[in-house]
Amino acid sequence: MPYYPPEPFRIKVVEPIKLVSPAERRIAIAEAGYNVFALKAKDIFIDLLTDSGTGAMSQHQWSALMEGDESYAGARSYFRLKEAVEDIFGFKYFLPTHQGRAAENILAAVLVKPGCHIPSNMHFDTTDANIRARGGRPVNLVIEEAFDPANLHPFKGNMDLKKLKAYIEETGSQNIPMGMITVTNNAGGGQPVSMENIRSVATLYHSYNIPFFIDAARYAENAYFIKLREPGYADKTPIEIAREMFSYADGFCMSAKKDAIVNIGGLLALNDPAVFQKVSNELILREGFVSYGGLAGRDLDAMAVGLYEGLDEDYLAYRLSQTAYLAGLLREQGIGLIEPPGGHAIYLDAGALLPHIPHGEFPGQALAVEMYLEGGIRACEIGSVMFAHPDPDTGEMVYPRLELVRLAIPRRVYTQSHLDYLAQSLGKIIQRASELRGLKFTYAPELLRHFTARFERL
Repeated sequence: MPYYPPEPFRIKVVEPIKLVSPAERRIAIAEAGYNVFALKAKDIFIDLLTDSGTGAMSQHQWSALMEGDESYAGARSYFRLKEAVEDIFGFKYFLPTHQGRAAENILAAVLVKPGCHIPSNMHFDTTDANIRARGGRPVNLVIEEAFDPANLHPFKGNMDLKKLKAYIEETGSQNIPMGMITVTNNAGGGQPVSMENIRSVATLYHSYNIPFFIDAARYAENAYFIKLREPGYADKTPIEIAREMFSYADGFCMSAKKDAIVNIGGLLALNDPAVFQKVSNELILREGFVSYGGLAGRDLDAMAVGLYEGLDEDYLAYRLSQTAYLAGLLREQGIGLIEPPGGHAIYLDAGALLPHIPHGEFPGQALAVEMYLEGGIRACEIGSVMFAHPDPDTGEMVYPRLELVRLAIPRRVYTQSHLDYLAQSLGKIIQRASELRGLKFTYAPELLRHFTARFERL
């Protein structure tokens, strides 16, 4: 029996949820065009669509909200956040934004030009789209082990250094305005990146005078994986590990809705004063003044507290153990997933679970739809709906190598019985997996189509 850790908190406020009937679920998903993003929250029983902004804030964060200073410029809330950002991340300059994609958009607006290339281990959806929207080419150069779901490599999020060097040489450093790495690697199963790899990636980028930026949405979970798995870090605290991680970078963009455990907010930080001036002007144009960045002062205060809570070792141990518990339940039923489990989510190997459904008929989307029909559970496809795209040179459709469904676990929200129910529901689906059929688009936008696309079942 997998081990479920005792929560390092007790519940003070509850939110009622309801499991609507199977008939109501069939109507709801059809009206949503078989896109779980279009479902109404009231019709969801367990919502694992994302861990972004869906966590439960602590009593300290709620208390901090009451101290929010809503001054337009120079608010006390901004300086409390500034102190936390400087303490943890160590950059000279930072900007708050309303969420991570805003930070990516501002950075891309300043650095990304048509025809340029932006390598990373694996870009996630909004980063990928922000680069493409500016005419750039996002490139994924993760290690090959990342594409083997059963491989137990402890750091499957690592960049392939040989691939990266060869790509820079082939493309030309003058065509690469920045290099990135995502921690943890969301598109590849929430897998961590080792400190050794971050250090080596930074050295390689810098040897070509390429600025190095970290996509840091789940930096605290990545730091804790380093503590658990990388030699030499067992006695270091997560905040000490985080400080070293960011010391190798020239900047970072971050959705604070993940490891800062807030419902809204993001960060952009860097060391270059000239670039900071440009991104500041872009932020003022698009988001708000530099001391609030599209957020209320109370949101800045909640983020300042949450940045530290996300680094708490007791919380991180619980967080990773909760995910490992769910992975254990699924293994017992022979349900294929990305191994080893990451920190924020379980990634079901939809391609292996539904081998009869080809890429172009979206096996991940088919599985996500069936999860809702079976148990009122909402999850997120991470496969050909999200990432397939036409090659910019040939026009041929390029499909991702993995067809996944992500079960993103909101922070401090669900209990053991919720995860037990989820595993039982998946077990029922797997028993009839061969009966499932794919879907086709009835509408799809050019970028970020998974958010608003509509489908019909085949």
